Amino acid sequence: QVQLVESGGGLVQPGGSLRLSCAVSGATLDEAVIGWFRQAPGKEREGVSCMGMSGGSTAYADSVKGRITISRDNAKNTVYLQINNLKPEDTAIYYCAVTRWYGYCSDYVIHNIGDFDAWGQGTQVTVSS
Repeated sequence: QVQLVESGGGLVQPGGSLRLSCAVSGATLDEAVIGWFRQAPGKEREGVSCMGMSGGSTAYADSVKGRITISRDNAKNTVYLQINNLKPEDTAIYYCAVTRWYGYCSDYVIHNIGDFDAWGQGTQVTVSS
C-alpha cells in the first residue's frame, strides 16, 4: 500500500523560503503523477503543482507561478516543493498525493483533486512576521 509522508513545513517570515518534501513508499511511481495541494483555514483544498514521474511534466497553479518549483529525486522516491517569496496567504496545510489516472501532469490534473487516491498527512506552513 502506497504511503506518502510530507515534511519541511514550519513558521517563516514573509519573503522567506521553504522546501517541502514528499517521501513515497510502498509503490513504484513510474506511471504516476504526484501532486501538491494546500488547504487554508476555512477554505477548500486547492491544487498547487504536480509532476509526472515518468516524463517529468509539471504544472503550477496561477496563484503560485513564479514562486514555486516542483522537483524529484527518483533514487529517493521523493518529490520536493520549493516555495520562495512566501506570503501570508500561503499559510496552509500542504499535502502531497498520488494518482495513476493520468500519465502526465497538466493544469487539468491539478484541478481534479478527486482523482488523487492516496494522500499524506500534511505539513503545516505558517507565514507570519
